[in-house]
Amino acid sequence: MSLKKLQLKTIDYKVVLTMCFLFFFNSIISAQEIIKDVVAEKPVETVHGKQKIDGIIATVGDYIVLDSDIDKGYLEIASQGGNTKDITRCQMLGKLLEDKLYAHQAIQDSIIVSDAEVRGMMEERLNYMIQQVGDINKVVEYYKKSSVEEFKTYFADILKEQKLASEMRDKIVKDVEITPEEVRNFFKKIPKDELPTFGAEMEVAQIVTEPKVSNEDKQKVKDRLNAIRQDVLEGSSFATKAVLYSQDPGSAPNGGYYKMTRKTPFVKEFKDVAFSLQEGEISQPFETTFGFHIIMVDKIKGQEVELRHILIAPVVSESALKEAKERAANIREKIVSKQITFAEAARTESDEKETRANGGTLINPNTQDTRFELTKMDPTLYGQVSNLKDDEVSQPLLNTDDKGKKTYKLITVTNRIDEHTADYAKDYTKIKELALKEKQINAIAKWFDTKIKDTYIKIIGEYRDCTFANNWLKK
Repeated sequence: MSLKKLQLKTIDYKVVLTMCFLFFFNSIISAQEIIKDVVAEKPVETVHGKQKIDGIIATVGDYIVLDSDIDKGYLEIASQGGNTKDITRCQMLGKLLEDKLYAHQAIQDSIIVSDAEVRGMMEERLNYMIQQVGDINKVVEYYKKSSVEEFKTYFADILKEQKLASEMRDKIVKDVEITPEEVRNFFKKIPKDELPTFGAEMEVAQIVTEPKVSNEDKQKVKDRLNAIRQDVLEGSSFATKAVLYSQDPGSAPNGGYYKMTRKTPFVKEFKDVAFSLQEGEISQPFETTFGFHIIMVDKIKGQEVELRHILIAPVVSESALKEAKERAANIREKIVSKQITFAEAARTESDEKETRANGGTLINPNTQDTRFELTKMDPTLYGQVSNLKDDEVSQPLLNTDDKGKKTYKLITVTNRIDEHTADYAKDYTKIKELALKEKQINAIAKWFDTKIKDTYIKIIGEYRDCTFANNWLKK
């Protein structure tokens, strides 16, 4: 398969998955604009030029597809700035059929999506919707429901189906691995004139100094968490307390909810406590790098734990923050005066565990590589390094993370890579990612071939004249 074809398949696949996953959520973000503009600008298209009356057009296992679902698909793409001109109703139906088959097979494979998970997703997304449009009644009106409760019931079904489909996709590809030999063969198959071009990149290292929190300030947080814990033991809702008090933006709107296994990427201290508790038990306050937590376990299912937690970080004093900045300035002076290298200083004086061992080198979270492509770099990081010369060390920079934690850091650029044609030795990580993606796509295609044969599927009316990528008509 040529790289051009692979890239086209990969892009289509990712776009369509994104469209499906955000199908009902992102439309609400700009619901007012959709209602006023998109609907007015995008007329309902027809199949083979004939106006359709809404009704069931396809069945996949226990799921149905309505003709209006296709129209909603166009609205979702348009609402996110996408061009729907070249997307046919047949193509849109094909993607909807894929989603239904994922969800149907997830149930057959005993994949469970709990009511607690759905409620958690519901709370998070409804809060976001209300923030964006100001009034849930506008959302209810947009989806033509008679009440908030009716909308919530409808939306819960959508969220559950999305989650089932997502879990099924993950299950299909989770065990797909790629060997170095497969990567090598993949690269050899790419014609020279089709080799991809990778943009300019750089490698960056940093040293972090954290302000020290006094024992007195730590004790204040522990006392506060103990008081919350006692309230819950006396009958208060842990989820409500998490919404009100937790400083974890990823879970607080959800009532502190997380689902995890021992392989889930949480800090060790958190996992150790989570897996030591029984159902219904609430931990004592404990500390991680993020602050202090308490955990309540909702449910234990084999190796999986559903829990809620509350995070509160001690307040950092101005004097502690000033001391951290001065320490960073002193480290910088040692590096600039050649008393110590940047890498040595990172190993001995940086407070960031994740980068300390490898001399402060940052890992790109999107690729797990040390390189950052300039056009895809986080704007904040790019602004900090773009004007640095080779081996220049920045002044101490105040950094506030997404949880509000403040630190100072020094940054340097350790390597610059110009735009270039793919090279197997230099770009192995990127080539491996492309090879793995192709293998995952092939695994999904094989899965569809098998499951379509074994599942009740019916397509009605003129949609039977569609040409699908998958064999939905079982010809």
